[in-house]
Amino acid sequence: MSISIPSVDLNDGTKIPTIGMGCWMGTLGGGERVYEMCKKALKAGYRHFDTAAGYHNEAEVGRAIRDSGIPRNEIYITTKLPQSMHGNVQESLEKSLRDLDCEYVDLYLMHWPQATKIGPDGETFTFRPDEHPTIVDTWKDMEKLLASGKVKTIGVSNFSIKTLEQLLHQCTVIPATNQDLKKYCDEKKIPLTAYSPLGQGPFLLNDSTIKAIAEELHVTAAQVLISWAAQRGTIVIPKSENEERMAANIQLVKLSDAQVGQVNDIHLQPGMHKSLLGYHQPDGTVFGWSYEELGWNMVKGSVVPT
Repeated sequence: MSISIPSVDLNDGTKIPTIGMGCWMGTLGGGERVYEMCKKALKAGYRHFDTAAGYHNEAEVGRAIRDSGIPRNEIYITTKLPQSMHGNVQESLEKSLRDLDCEYVDLYLMHWPQATKIGPDGETFTFRPDEHPTIVDTWKDMEKLLASGKVKTIGVSNFSIKTLEQLLHQCTVIPATNQDLKKYCDEKKIPLTAYSPLGQGPFLLNDSTIKAIAEELHVTAAQVLISWAAQRGTIVIPKSENEERMAANIQLVKLSDAQVGQVNDIHLQPGMHKSLLGYHQPDGTVFGWSYEELGWNMVKGSVVPT
């Protein structure tokens, strides 16, 4: 199936399809479910797949792409450096390439700013922000990958203004995209990738504003959310295993300025301005770093309204 999917220009001169298939299955792995999902997505017209070494399903994503018979240069593959490999960037990339069974990835992201290591008994230790490898150390190693041709573009994920500032003051290559925050990234010409654009669960899909717009446009609530995100210049990676929803999600519609404004304001409603990540700990940490260290304006998992 041939579908015209708009692209976003990245700051290194490359382009990325606006809509991709997110390959995080909610739990590690996914096996044949991932393979079948990607096969269906390719048939529906998807050409951008977002996976990660930490998802434990790169092999299934790669197999689906290979079995599709679609030329590699027509597919955009994003994968990510795991936290435990911040000190071994080249080694981690090579493993991802083997698992994906491809010669290069289009976009390689630092999945999280926190570096970790596994202890002798299997326990996980988190490096402090100023301990080697810092985000700057890791980024400089990622910059070296570009010369190899095995990575076309590099970027970051889950970075805040604080951690991006730390990086930008010392990097040679500006991150091409960040899977987090908007206004700051726009100012720095760093396109944003929307993780979980449908809200992880029914609360956004069942929102009265979204449902009303969907009825006006004769589309699904998911199409409203995806089209709104794409219309504001965001790269969107929804995930679905249902063929009908896959096909609908890739069909963008035009929202009016008024409708865009209505969606923009949903986060102002009580209880709607919050984090969707499930990694928050009761002590106000995520993967061993405090909200302050991460640069997140949060209190025990809830975003503080600004």
